[in-house]
Amino acid sequence: MNATADLTARLTGLVDALRAHGVRIGTGETVDAARATRELGLADRESLREGLAATLLHTTGQRPVFDAVFDLYFPRRVGAPEGRTDPADRAALRERLAAALAADDTALMARLAMEAVDGFGGYGSSPASDGWSSYQTLDRLRPQTLLARVRDEVRARDGAAGFGDRLLEDEIRRRIEEFRRMVAAEARRRVAERRDRDEIARRAVAPTADRVDFLFAGKDRLAELRRTVQPLARKLATRLAARRRRAARGSIDLRRTLRGSLSTGGVPMRPVLRRRRPARPELVLLCDVSGSVSGFSDFTMLLVQALHDQFGKVRVFAFVNRIDEVTGLLVHGAADPDGLGARIRGEAAVTGWHGSSDYGAALGEFTERYAGAVGSRTTVFVLGDARTNMGDPNLPALGELGRRARRVHWLNPEPRSRWGTGDSAALEYAGLVGMHECRTVRQLSDLIGRLLPV
Repeated sequence: MNATADLTARLTGLVDALRAHGVRIGTGETVDAARATRELGLADRESLREGLAATLLHTTGQRPVFDAVFDLYFPRRVGAPEGRTDPADRAALRERLAAALAADDTALMARLAMEAVDGFGGYGSSPASDGWSSYQTLDRLRPQTLLARVRDEVRARDGAAGFGDRLLEDEIRRRIEEFRRMVAAEARRRVAERRDRDEIARRAVAPTADRVDFLFAGKDRLAELRRTVQPLARKLATRLAARRRRAARGSIDLRRTLRGSLSTGGVPMRPVLRRRRPARPELVLLCDVSGSVSGFSDFTMLLVQALHDQFGKVRVFAFVNRIDEVTGLLVHGAADPDGLGARIRGEAAVTGWHGSSDYGAALGEFTERYAGAVGSRTTVFVLGDARTNMGDPNLPALGELGRRARRVHWLNPEPRSRWGTGDSAALEYAGLVGMHECRTVRQLSDLIGRLLPV
């Protein structure tokens, strides 16, 4: 394969991999990326990275995925450094890494990441290694243990002390995390060289935030998701407003249309629409805030609260095995997203004598204490995995809720294949209300836009 064909294959592979991760890239953007590549060339890799990012990406949230995929298709170099690093040189490599971290020398850090993977990341019996592991590399090198040493070196050099220590430590942690990302990218590149690069790009690169499974999202990813609440709410509000305008047009008033057609010889040239005057709908959320489901519930509560102006009334209830109203804890525009879950568990009565989810008890308590919150204009969303911990699912309580409300929708963050397994009562509840799989932000936004009343 000549150089031009190889470059074309790399660029189209990059685009295909980004599309597989949900990045919308059209033909126009691909052509622009090719032109950017021609103008920028390959000599300055970081300029090429920025040029391709500018032509292919639409949001900053897509950048982490782009960087990981770019490193696979446009690596710093092809192949391993000449000669394997002797594992006995671990101390020397840590010395050089400490110096690079203290100087914030990213170029040296990149070279050291390659040497570290080459020396400590290989596994298998063949001389060139059967595979490469970033976890194994970092476990042997332990860059996080260099924090105090680098801090003292920078402080001695620059004279930083006192209050600046905290800021300095944060900056050094950032540099160490950047080095860890370099090691991970280098290990992925080497695996991709030996295997199918396209497959590695699809499977080994972390997805964008809107495709992360709520149940498996870590603390950092959940924090990233919370930052997307306001932009997503604005997008959904625009969609809901458009639906409301279309719905307000109403259906054709046949009698008035025929009467008006008398002036045109009986031909209905101007259909007369029956104007609707819909009352603003009301919304009630019942949210399981236990365990891993809490991240999903917290995000959805914040999203609905951000959409507050679209409804006549919004009331939010949280539960584990007891239920309590938490609407006041989501003050419009003033709620602390990161502390919402802790605030609910600290200030609301959501647990009884045990801390496991009890959907039957929570639904029963809601119908007894808060029956007045649901009426003919109310749409109810239940958020949870429907796992009852072998308790009574209390189907009559959910049936009563369905009879009182205009609509009841259940958003379940578990995959559909797991419904009804173990202690899941999802299939039983699905016989009474609409049960929807809702595992990611992308699914949630589609469901909210489709199911919310207008």
